[in-house]
Amino acid sequence: MKLSQFRYHLPPDLVPDRPAENRDESRLMVLQRKTQSIEHRTFKDILEYFGEGDVFIVNNTKVFPARLYGEKEKTGAKIEVFLLRELNRESRLWDVLVDPARKIRIGNKLYFGEDDSLVAEVIDNTTSRGRTLRFLYDGPYEEFKKTIEKLGKTPLPKLHNREVEPEDKERYQTIYAKHEGAVVAPTAGLHFSRELMKRLELIGVSFAEVTLHAGLGNFRSIDVEDLTKHKMDSEEVLIEASQADIVNMAKDIRKQVVAVGTTTMKAIESSVSIQGHLKPFRGWSNKFIFPPYDFSIATAMVTNFHPPMTPMLMQVAAFTDYDFLMRAYQEAIDKKYQFFTFGDAMLIL
Repeated sequence: MKLSQFRYHLPPDLVPDRPAENRDESRLMVLQRKTQSIEHRTFKDILEYFGEGDVFIVNNTKVFPARLYGEKEKTGAKIEVFLLRELNRESRLWDVLVDPARKIRIGNKLYFGEDDSLVAEVIDNTTSRGRTLRFLYDGPYEEFKKTIEKLGKTPLPKLHNREVEPEDKERYQTIYAKHEGAVVAPTAGLHFSRELMKRLELIGVSFAEVTLHAGLGNFRSIDVEDLTKHKMDSEEVLIEASQADIVNMAKDIRKQVVAVGTTTMKAIESSVSIQGHLKPFRGWSNKFIFPPYDFSIATAMVTNFHPPMTPMLMQVAAFTDYDFLMRAYQEAIDKKYQFFTFGDAMLIL
């Protein structure tokens, strides 16, 4: 398929800048693939579609405060540094994006905090987009991380053109977030409240956890019309044997296996056995899923409504059926569903 097939007009007023008051009360569009039918529900109604023995796979990655604001030495020029990933814990090396990038050279020092409590030196231009920084911090690692936590801001996508607010720290995070490493929240999971997860467990639904530290590559524009030529950035993945067992048991007795979000789907499709079972995995994945694609693990999917021409939209089209999904998106626009980070949800059965 071609990039241009995933272009559609998304009215700006359908992209909310703040989350719904209650996590589980957003709208839910339910797509039945067999009958090509569409239902309009509330997210907590998801209870009605599942039962004893079904499994929801969730991504337990935790978003860290990846956006730092500082100044360049001597000139005092304002600099934004976006922490992408830690390269070396001992030497405090980080892969980062710098804005404005053109002002930064190897050897420049950057200062963060009112009292310059954090200093970094640019040591490499790793890619055309990024830099490698070494943080010059002599204290223990735990103190260094606390300093980052204090100075860093929640990395809301820039499409939400507003100041970060204190409540974003909690609401741009799933309630089951555990392992820090993401710079992008797995947004389908934002709809799950503790009460709803408890109610799902009471009707016999199990939860399996995987970790995929979602990166900015999900939002980089795709600049090739032929999708086979697009390369995704690598993201770190961890699938424990105990969690794979929960999924495989449900598969073996033909129960529903639900991937919560495109990051979860990417993680599980990155580690499949010849028999179609989920395998334990620790490593990196640059998997890019677009139509046509044969899925091995999940029988259902929970996802948000995604912006045009994004890898997330392409993955959902591969799972749903391209024509059916684009019809559903048009209906979502007509019925004023909310899109993107803090938007409404879709359940694909």
